[in-house]
Amino acid sequence: MNGRDLVRSMKVVGSVGAAQGLRTVRAAWRRRRVDAAGLPPRGAERARVPGPVQEVQPGPGGGVIRFSRSELCVTVAVNGAVFWGWDGATPEPSYALAGRCPEPDPRAVLEPDKEGGWRVVAERVTVVISRHGTVEVKTPGGVTLRRDLPPRWWEPIDGGAARWMQRSEVAADARFFGLGGRASGPRLKDGTYRLWNTDPGHAFGPGDDPLYITMPVQVVVADAATHLVFHDTSWDGTVTLREGEEGAGSGHDRAGTCEVRMDGGPLRCWVMVGTPARVLRAWAALTGAPALPPAWALGHHHARWGFGSEQEVRRIVSGYQERGLPLDAVHLDIDHFDEHQVFTVDQDAFPKLPQLAEDLRREGVRLVSIVDPAVKAAPGNAVYDSGTAEDAFVRDASGRPVRGVVWPGEAVFPDFTHARVRKWWAGLYEERFAQGFSGFWHDMNEPTSFAAFGEATLPRSARHSLEGRGGDHREAHNVYGLCMARAGYEGLLELAPQERPFVFSRSGWVGMQRYGGTWSGDVATGWPGLRASLSLVMGLGLCGVPYSGPDVGGFDGSPSPELYLRWFQLAAHLPLFRTHASLRAGRREPWEFGPEVLEHARVALVERRRLLPYFVTLAHLARRTGAPYVRPLWWSAPEDRTLRDCEDAFLLGDCLLVAPVLGPGADRRAVQLPRGRWYDTATGRAYEGPGQVLVDAPLSRVPVLARSGAVVPVRGDDGGLELDVWAPAPGRTGGGLVVPDAGDGEDEAEIERYVTRWEGRELVVELEGENGMIASPRPVRIRGLDEPSAQM
Repeated sequence: MNGRDLVRSMKVVGSVGAAQGLRTVRAAWRRRRVDAAGLPPRGAERARVPGPVQEVQPGPGGGVIRFSRSELCVTVAVNGAVFWGWDGATPEPSYALAGRCPEPDPRAVLEPDKEGGWRVVAERVTVVISRHGTVEVKTPGGVTLRRDLPPRWWEPIDGGAARWMQRSEVAADARFFGLGGRASGPRLKDGTYRLWNTDPGHAFGPGDDPLYITMPVQVVVADAATHLVFHDTSWDGTVTLREGEEGAGSGHDRAGTCEVRMDGGPLRCWVMVGTPARVLRAWAALTGAPALPPAWALGHHHARWGFGSEQEVRRIVSGYQERGLPLDAVHLDIDHFDEHQVFTVDQDAFPKLPQLAEDLRREGVRLVSIVDPAVKAAPGNAVYDSGTAEDAFVRDASGRPVRGVVWPGEAVFPDFTHARVRKWWAGLYEERFAQGFSGFWHDMNEPTSFAAFGEATLPRSARHSLEGRGGDHREAHNVYGLCMARAGYEGLLELAPQERPFVFSRSGWVGMQRYGGTWSGDVATGWPGLRASLSLVMGLGLCGVPYSGPDVGGFDGSPSPELYLRWFQLAAHLPLFRTHASLRAGRREPWEFGPEVLEHARVALVERRRLLPYFVTLAHLARRTGAPYVRPLWWSAPEDRTLRDCEDAFLLGDCLLVAPVLGPGADRRAVQLPRGRWYDTATGRAYEGPGQVLVDAPLSRVPVLARSGAVVPVRGDDGGLELDVWAPAPGRTGGGLVVPDAGDGEDEAEIERYVTRWEGRELVVELEGENGMIASPRPVRIRGLDEPSAQM
């Protein structure tokens, strides 16, 4: 144990108590011994590159190019997505993909290129392969978007997994986004980012990396086009990014660069090119449509680690009701378990939990339960006993169940990469339904195993099924949370097929949107933590996970009234709107921060309730198109370089621009506007973009601007659906999409398409029908006019 390990072990013992702390010390040593015995030592290696071309074999959508020391398979799919794999790597098996791969484009043909290489020309993209293995992705007009240099492998001489490295170049003006949940984003600055899902073990801020969800997914925005690139391997690795510079040095552009290094796994890659909307649509088609949350999950949630009793939950809910504050869900943390054991209830603190759930549900409030993967390793624990009988737990190289330390003490871990284990775990949610829970949040599923030193997770040598292929934790670690989410989601579908499952998970991987969403994890209380919250939501949305949000107020500490309110106002415009805090943190109820904060928080809650039909619409559109609810300002204008660098505001769907206050003491703030006319929704004042404007941001609200011509579905005073229509500029038209929710089942409602146009001095709002345009059947409120007048 080195000095750093000793310091960490002392901190761990101090934070979890002496008995648990000693367990973490033993667990750390045990993990080292298991890996020493179960992992092959990395000895001498030999480097390899593809070498020169030997043979070319055209095929559907592309073909195979054989080099002297490797081979490259290239395919362009019918939706324009490009796949290539080295060393015989094919698109499947893959945890990222949903269903079957898209069909090859029969019109795309591998043919000789005039430069001596080969190319595949498709409608949306051209792929050029050089004689030595460089792969270039170009626009139909011939502009290079990405240039992947020949890869390099380092193979152990005695056999085993080969490390590999891929260097790439992008346009000098390009900007990088994505890589999962990154606190320093959403735009990824120059630096190295690790691809290993990690519980940091403390409340994090913008400087902490990696965090709970890492994904080898980059969205690269440049003048010529936007492209998404996905390196489909779940092994540990790094991505090193360096932005380019135009006119650098002698007046020539310096390309941006990306270097991906992986400890193993296949070298295979997907690339999608086009507008941001087209790219995310293709990405969702490949990795799966986002799960549709129930309508109540788009409301306000209140959580805390440490409610402690049924009486405290009732007190909190009554506090909301007595003050007229909307509340849709209450979350119970690990303190409601019996000695922290999953799928149990502390009968002393919650003696009538089903009755509590029923009472709250009658008042419109749902109960949500935490679910941890770690199972207390003790005979008599029903989950442990049934899991042992099912042979469900991860084993080490010698065949013994791997033991770690989590909240219940010594624990074992289900192998969610086995279909039989997922089915067993899915059945356990029946106990949660019997207790009255309506939704579930998965925690500690990186997976985390407390360790006084070393990595706080399972041994890398731990064996996993990996759907029958077999392998170890080096490959299974990053997909562990994804597979747990799948187990929970499929279990809920079977137990309550008439309801939409509600699952959100602290950890996951590419494709996790198929089963639900995520939240920030333990974000630090402070202004940097507030800023990190927005970065995480935007970055995850661009990676295909549209439903997420932070712990309002931060996980630890006691926020100032101003910080709490600004966090609350931001979160009121994010998909998951949840207050939450740790056992030792200050309170998070709005009335705990004084009467002024309470009244301003009430305004935010009422506005969130009013905008609920808009959030429902965004959820349905995300499911159908892959477009995130929360979008960077460059979403509709990626060619606007100023918008690419804007990280303190966002688009909420197509209609609204939200400019949160992310620092103390502000009552005004600058807002960078995309092209067009924008209305301040509080004052009605119009601004013209593109450009920067200064807008009022009093403590009572954050600036929200509406795009001219927008049609925003809102909840009326009677609870019915109404339309806020923001007048288009004179001579212009507008419109919008509305998806009225069909209920909490899986049925999808029809999309209503509205058009707004001027007829003389009168604004007409019409619905597109089967037989043409008809007057809006829904109540309409025209906004943005001095003297509103409308034909409906």
